[in-house]
Amino acid sequence: MNKSLTRSIGFWLLLVLSVASAAVGGWIISGQIGTMTSTLTDGTATGVEVYVGQSLVVVGAALLGAGVLGILLAVALTAVRALIPTAAPVVVEPIDWTAENDTSIDETPATTDAPTAEPVADADVEPTPAAEAETATTR
Repeated sequence: MNKSLTRSIGFWLLLVLSVASAAVGGWIISGQIGTMTSTLTDGTATGVEVYVGQSLVVVGAALLGAGVLGILLAVALTAVRALIPTAAPVVVEPIDWTAENDTSIDETPATTDAPTAEPVADADVEPTPAAEAETATTR
C-alpha cells in the first residue's frame, strides 16, 4: 500500500467530520449552558429550558467527545504512517539505442568438436559366474 495518507479520501473524511462534530458539539454546549445560566440566575427559567437544556448539553458533549476522538485518531494515523518506511522507488533508465554493442562479451556460440562416444557392449568379455547366476535367477 504505497498510497499517501494525505491523498486518502477516508483520512480527509475522518478529519473533516471530526472537526465538524467537535464544533457542533461545542456550539450546542455553549449555547445551552449560556441559556441555562442566564435564566437560572434571573429566576425566569422554565422547565423546558432546564430539563431539555440538560439533555441537549449531553448530546453536545457526545458530539464534542466523538469529534475530539476522531481528531486524535487522525493524528495517530499520521504518526503511524510517518513511522512506516516507504519502499524505495524503482528507477528504470532508458535504453540508449544509438550506442554500439559492447564487443567485450564473446557472443559466439559454444561448439564442441569432440565426437560423442556411444557405449559399446564388449562381446569379447565373458560374464563372471556370479553374473550368470544372477541372470539365471531373474529369468
